[in-house]
Amino acid sequence: MHRFIRTLLTAAILSAGTVQAAVQVGGVDYPPELRAYKDTLTLNGAGLRTRLGFKVYAMGLYMRAPLTDAAAIIADEGEKRIRIVLTRDLEASQFGDALLAGLQKNHEPAELAALKPATDALVQALSAVGDVRSGTEILLDRLTNGATRLIVSGEQRGGDIADARFYPALLRIWLGDQPADHQLRDALLGRRE
Repeated sequence: MHRFIRTLLTAAILSAGTVQAAVQVGGVDYPPELRAYKDTLTLNGAGLRTRLGFKVYAMGLYMRAPLTDAAAIIADEGEKRIRIVLTRDLEASQFGDALLAGLQKNHEPAELAALKPATDALVQALSAVGDVRSGTEILLDRLTNGATRLIVSGEQRGGDIADARFYPALLRIWLGDQPADHQLRDALLGRRE
């Protein structure tokens, strides 16, 4: 009996010490962990956004601890990072328009009206970027104070968006009832085929 328990403990210790490999999506590596501000964040899932058969971007979602339930991820108040790497050239305004469409599909008009100042701030910051090339990295971070920060190619764009309701609203674009891409939603939730 003791030998069996010892074997189980050894297996648990070895599996806990195993380093998860990076995930590659559309030629983009997503490390299993990254340091963002105060926390080490863990890759929840990563996938590819396609539209009309074209690859648009690779996306990974990082959190303090992995979750597989969309509502729990949206409600979680910890630091998070959405890491998007474009796989084709776009105008930043096209990306902003796609975000607006995703917000509209997953929110009632009254909710959208309440989020308008935050939405306008993000769209304005994206528009100032201009054209973005394949390989451009876009980070959308949820800070510990609930604010949203946009970083494009390592540079913060615009000021922090203080409205704590905004980041959950952004998450609904990909994890809501009408996600931008159902396969990407499953991938971000850590569901593998």
